Amino acid sequence: MDVFLANEQDVPVDERRLSALARHTLNSEDLDEDCELSLLFVVADHMRRLNRRFAGNDYATDVLAFPMMDDDNGFLLLGDVVVCPSVAQQNAGQAGHSLSDELDALVVHGTLHLLGYDHQRPEEKSRMEDRAIEVLETFRASSVQ
Repeated sequence: MDVFLANEQDVPVDERRLSALARHTLNSEDLDEDCELSLLFVVADHMRRLNRRFAGNDYATDVLAFPMMDDDNGFLLLGDVVVCPSVAQQNAGQAGHSLSDELDALVVHGTLHLLGYDHQRPEEKSRMEDRAIEVLETFRASSVQ
């Protein structure tokens, strides 16, 4: 499983850890080893443009997921998870938890979207939230030395 990461912004993020978390999320769903996803960390203005273009919302959001599901050449290209750490930092402050915890949740949330999870209906939202909690708990348990 390959996770490609590009960090195009200035808020410090633990790129290695977040890549490992995305990989853990994929492993937890028993995906084939020949799958790929990209994580992109962007500034608020870039996220606002993406959100306006693809979701019709003219504001910076914390995470967007762009599924591909392209199965050419034996690889499953899942898509892109785009995260805005400056928005995540604001949300973390309002929620009273760390930026690291917020980024963890966003990476898992975006990755689950690429895997077909959604939160439009109450039962979908519950399923996605439960799965995200489980993935985060198993990742954090495996990260404890």
